Amino acid sequence: MISKPKGTVDIFGDELKYWYFVEDTFRRITQLYNYYEIRTPVFEATELFLRGVGEETDIVQKQMYTFEDKGGRSLTLRPEGTAPVMRAYIENSLVKNGLPQKFSYLGPVFRYEKPQAGRMRQFHQFGVELIGSPHAVADFEVIKLAIDILDALNLHDYKLYIGNIGCKNCRPKFRKALKDYYQPKLDLLCSDCQKRFDTNILRLLDCKDEKCKPFQKDAPKTFDYLCEDCKEHFDELLSYLEGLNVSYELDGHLVRGLDYYTKTVFEIKHSSLGAQDTIIGGGRYDGLIEELGGKVTPSIGFAGGIERIILALKNENVTVPELKKCQVYIAVLSESARIFSLKLSQNLRDRGIVVEMDLMKRNIRNQMKYADRLGAKYVLIIGDDELEKGVLTIRDMETGQQVEVDEKWIENYIVEKFEE
Repeated sequence: MISKPKGTVDIFGDELKYWYFVEDTFRRITQLYNYYEIRTPVFEATELFLRGVGEETDIVQKQMYTFEDKGGRSLTLRPEGTAPVMRAYIENSLVKNGLPQKFSYLGPVFRYEKPQAGRMRQFHQFGVELIGSPHAVADFEVIKLAIDILDALNLHDYKLYIGNIGCKNCRPKFRKALKDYYQPKLDLLCSDCQKRFDTNILRLLDCKDEKCKPFQKDAPKTFDYLCEDCKEHFDELLSYLEGLNVSYELDGHLVRGLDYYTKTVFEIKHSSLGAQDTIIGGGRYDGLIEELGGKVTPSIGFAGGIERIILALKNENVTVPELKKCQVYIAVLSESARIFSLKLSQNLRDRGIVVEMDLMKRNIRNQMKYADRLGAKYVLIIGDDELEKGVLTIRDMETGQQVEVDEKWIENYIVEKFEE
């Protein structure tokens, strides 16, 4: 037997109702904000992620699925969604449509990690990108959009954390402060953080190793090193959040795992998810488009983890809409009745009724058992006698009651039953 790859799952049956609920809600709310979907390839040139995400990030160093195709080109399964959207924006000259440009995306991403609850090797994200605005009001819109999605999903046990990691002007001062703080403690850090000390020191604030966590509490905070421009931008964002009663918690140690972030960073965490508690994360990346070969274009966005959000829905016992299942089963008693049954089933489907018809040529007893297993509300019984009389038998599977209906009125009769 061939098994699925480690860190992947098969999604089917009742589990799908959670996926439909999350995906449909995401599309509905983003369209209210005038964001429209963009679909990029699941693999891209490896250089896109080396330049965009950052060569010293854990994603590039440890987690990317990179391979060489038959033409000798280095390709990578996308480990995140922002860099591909920015590449598409540049390559397709979408700036011609004016600014801002507002995109949404949804699909699988791939990272080689140790599988655990809320962390898979193939997982799924939804996200948005707002391209073109340097102003804090754009930051607010993106954050409020994320919250509106969670509220529309009927989630409650989450909290918004806000930070600001500065820009190219003030971040060097913060990096120096971090190095001065961690230098005497270097021998006490995990091996990864000892390497990050020189290559990506901000990541020391986010290390999950128990050896490093005690030092994070007293580490320098980003807010204390912001330049005047970054501080004004951040204060303006907080005024919007407070003006519209959006609750948040300041986090001076909040950093993201990707090098392209500047100024605003934020995470939304769910209290029930343990170590993997971030369900939405994002921020501003004003230099990314330039890094990828475009003109300087400020941008901001977020990504949400669908698997983690589904775990949160289950942990909060959120009721999600059931999938529409078989409503009418057509039991066929003879070959001469099969053509009539095929036509009737198609007519009912055209009117929005979910219909299953006997395809196995079972006897009536086994057809009734199968209809019951499908959860059919009604069974329509059609044989030679029914066609000869022009009267069809319909059984209510819940009550067991049977009635006879003129074949000319059967479609309207069934449709009306589901409109009651």
